[in-house]
Amino acid sequence: MRAMLLSAGLGERMQPLTLTTPKPLLKIKGESLIVCHICALVQSGIREIIINLGYRGSQIEETLGNGSQWGAQLRYSYEDPILNTGGGIVQALPLLGPDPFVVVSSDLYTDFPFNRLPTHPKGLIHLVMVDNPPHHPKGDFALVDGVLQETGAPLLNFGGIGVYYPELFEDSKPEPFPLSRLFRKAIRSGFATGEHYKGVWHNVGTPEQLQALELS
Repeated sequence: MRAMLLSAGLGERMQPLTLTTPKPLLKIKGESLIVCHICALVQSGIREIIINLGYRGSQIEETLGNGSQWGAQLRYSYEDPILNTGGGIVQALPLLGPDPFVVVSSDLYTDFPFNRLPTHPKGLIHLVMVDNPPHHPKGDFALVDGVLQETGAPLLNFGGIGVYYPELFEDSKPEPFPLSRLFRKAIRSGFATGEHYKGVWHNVGTPEQLQALELS
């Protein structure tokens, strides 16, 4: 199984820190966000990892190299212009291969165990859902007996971790669009599963959030 780390964004809310450092390279407790994910993926048995690069992408590649120091095999997908979450995955499909793959947002701080993800979900997508954070109190989707629904209670927040079949993207082009558009299409078709994770999970969006996690 392969994985993709979404790392191309501008990190505007994290300024001024991201004026000189891309968001995935910001550190918490001495380790960068993206290296934390690489190590966790390798520990779960996923060593082939694709990283999309946009804003200060060369800085990310120069820092990580081929990933051998963590037991990973890193490859890079370059974006110019930046293609948002959906378009970025479409462009990286040739590197991701024909089987289901994991996608993780690099700006997360979590202890989610990636080895619990299904390698072949029953639907086109399998999303990790979490309790709604303060910045997104209304949530995204409901989870009923492991099946995702657009409505229901409670609505949970998409946690930035998912497993996707390449077929999800078959009608999409490598142009800027949000991944959520395809989520809704899959859910309406009845081809979407998920799980509710209640462990450590934080979306690191601002310098204040980064500092709070550093001090926790």
